[in-house]
Amino acid sequence: MMLPTHVLAGMLLAAPLVRAAPELAPVGFAAGFLGGLLPDLDMYTGHRRTLHYPVYYSVLAMPAALAALLSPSAVTVGVAFLLLGAALHSVADMYGGGLELRPWEGNSDRAVYDHHRERWIPPRRGVRYDGAVEDLALSVGLSVPLLVLVDPPLRAVVIGTLAIAVVYTALRRRLAEIAAAVIPLLPSAFDPYLPERYR
Repeated sequence: MMLPTHVLAGMLLAAPLVRAAPELAPVGFAAGFLGGLLPDLDMYTGHRRTLHYPVYYSVLAMPAALAALLSPSAVTVGVAFLLLGAALHSVADMYGGGLELRPWEGNSDRAVYDHHRERWIPPRRGVRYDGAVEDLALSVGLSVPLLVLVDPPLRAVVIGTLAIAVVYTALRRRLAEIAAAVIPLLPSAFDPYLPERYR
């Protein structure tokens, strides 16, 4: 799934705070956003392996969520929703397309790496690929309740994220073609910085 879907899903995890602890809701929304973002910081260094931990984020999120429930503060809530957002992102990537330049071709058997079992989890393709129409539909569906729940500063983040999702979806297939055409023209000095799927 595309990054906008992940960050919106991470934010939506904090929705119960609007009623349970409204003073902590902005922290929860921001931490969920950052948690949804965190795993994809490995985009150029072993994508879906270096910072994607479907098992370990989930395990760490349980005591963090318990701590936030028993002793709610900006710190405990922030840590809990950061880990919950990262866990959701890492697990959700199993249900998308494979890790390849053109995931709509369905040639990859790698969705996300399971460090606990030391193996790649194959893609389940519930969402065919990042930026597919159904991925955009998920982003839109996740953004609707957020637009109702969040205050103006975070509302702008949701609208901006949704705009990025629309543009990315419109350009997704062209981006792969552009990358395939440009990469052979790059000097070999760039090779260490290119994701494996681009080679």
